[in-house]
Amino acid sequence: MASALAAALKNYGMVVDHVATLAEAEEAVSINAYGAILLDRQLPDGDGLTLIPKLRAKGAGVPIIVLTARGDLVDRVAGLNTGADDYLGKPFAVEELLARLRAVLRRPADLPSQTMRLGRLAFDIGNREASVAGRPLDLPRRELLVLEALLRRMGRTVARSSLEEAVYSIDDEIQSNALDTHVSRLRRKLSEAQAKVEIHGIRGVGYLLKHSP
Repeated sequence: MASALAAALKNYGMVVDHVATLAEAEEAVSINAYGAILLDRQLPDGDGLTLIPKLRAKGAGVPIIVLTARGDLVDRVAGLNTGADDYLGKPFAVEELLARLRAVLRRPADLPSQTMRLGRLAFDIGNREASVAGRPLDLPRRELLVLEALLRRMGRTVARSSLEEAVYSIDDEIQSNALDTHVSRLRRKLSEAQAKVEIHGIRGVGYLLKHSP
C-alpha cells in the first residue's frame, strides 16, 4: 500500500521518500527537511506513534498525518495527543488524503498566506499552481518544485543540496546537470511570461530568486 500511495502522490506533483521501518524513518528525518510526514502505526519494528514524541522533543514542527487501520475513537485521540496533526483511518481515498495534506501544509507560521507572490508571479500553495498576472503558468512537475522551493526562500540564496532535496526523492538518480537544466528552462519561461522575477546563479552555492525591475 505504501508503494502505491507514494506513486499516487508523485502523480500529484509531490516529492516522496518511502521508508519501511521506524528506524529508517528516524534516520530519514534526521538528515532531510520534509514538508509533511505520513506515518503508519503498524510497522515491522513498532508503533509509528512512538516516533512523534521524539520528533517533537527535538523541536520538529513538521506536520504529521497518521495513517492506520486502528481508527476507533480511543486510537484517534491517542494519536492526536501524542502530537500528530491529523489521523486518517484505512481505507481512505487518495483525494481525501491530498485534501488533508494541503490543509496541514498551509499551517506553518512562515507561510501565513496560501499564496506566495513576487513581482507579477503568484504561487498557490494549496493547489500547487503558478500564474503570472492572473494567467496560468504551465510548468512540468520538477520545474514547479524548483519554483516553489525558491519562492519559499525568496530573496535568499538556496543551496543546490536544498533544491535537490525539494525536487528529487531519495530513490531518484540525479544527473550532474539535471538541476541546472530545470532552472534554465524555468528561468526562460518566467522571462517569456514577463513575471518580473529573476533567478540568479550563485557560483558554487546555489540559486537566488528576486524581483526584477
